[in-house]
Amino acid sequence: MACNVGGIERPIRIVLGILLIGIGVFGGLTGAAMGAVLAVGAIALVTGVIGFCPAWTLLGINTCPTQSSRKNA
Repeated sequence: MACNVGGIERPIRIVLGILLIGIGVFGGLTGAAMGAVLAVGAIALVTGVIGFCPAWTLLGINTCPTQSSRKNA
């Protein structure tokens, strides 16, 4: 698994995942809505933490900096 989630997108996914999980747990939502919010939050959190998103691979999107730009920074 190569990194395809990087830059500002990675911390945004982590914060969004934590917020959605919090809303799912403490928001008083019904069963189906709570499950959906928790699932989306968990996916956002995990993809942000590991830096890889399978959907981005399918769509050909890569927001990770390239190796050459990391060496120059």
